[in-house]
Amino acid sequence: MPHDTSWQPLPPRGALFAAAGAAISMAFLFGVASVVIMLVTQHSNWLLIPLAAAASGALLGAWFGWRRHRLTFWRLDAQSLGVRRGHMWQSESQVPVSRVQHLDLRRGPLERMAGLATLIVHTAGSRMNTVAVAGLAQADAERLRDRLARQLDHDDDAL
Repeated sequence: MPHDTSWQPLPPRGALFAAAGAAISMAFLFGVASVVIMLVTQHSNWLLIPLAAAASGALLGAWFGWRRHRLTFWRLDAQSLGVRRGHMWQSESQVPVSRVQHLDLRRGPLERMAGLATLIVHTAGSRMNTVAVAGLAQADAERLRDRLARQLDHDDDAL
């Protein structure tokens, strides 16, 4: 089976989950921050300001989560698993197959309903010893896990 070495996007259906998670987090953060600011400034509008802040946070968080998901790509070649994220602030991680210790698939109830999974790659070493790729199509996550495990087994056999 030939290895596909081009960068693959995450499936679009995962963007909704990324947006929802980021929206909830940012809404909570903005809501709590507005309450703290109101306490410090002794402002008396207890309901309107935190609700407006939470709504603003939810919209901003949803946009960031959706965009982050849409700007995440992966690829697997004979030497490594690569994960690329971001547009303005880009990050790229390469996990050499020789450093892989073990692999996990995580699928929560909502991920299972959407046919998504998170692949967690545990590596040797102390810095950045796990790489998680959330929002993968379940079939892609299983294929990546199986292919990485097979490559790891072949490397072990060569020793």
